[in-house]
Amino acid sequence: MNFFSPWHLLLVVLVALLLFGPSKLPELGRGFGRMFREFKDATNGLVSDEPNQAAPARKEVNTNSSVEEEARK
Repeated sequence: MNFFSPWHLLLVVLVALLLFGPSKLPELGRGFGRMFREFKDATNGLVSDEPNQAAPARKEVNTNSSVEEEARK
């Protein structure tokens, strides 16, 4: 299901043009771009933290299982 077609984008641009006028649109675009960039940077920081925390737990499980295997021999 395609939620955003080119017609939807055109409609949003026209409504923004009518509401804010042509002089305010570049300023609003820059503000939206900064907001999106900050949000993206913040979420990248959250995503990159998770694997670093999960990796030691996996190593512990692997080392524990290898220690148990050696004990069985």
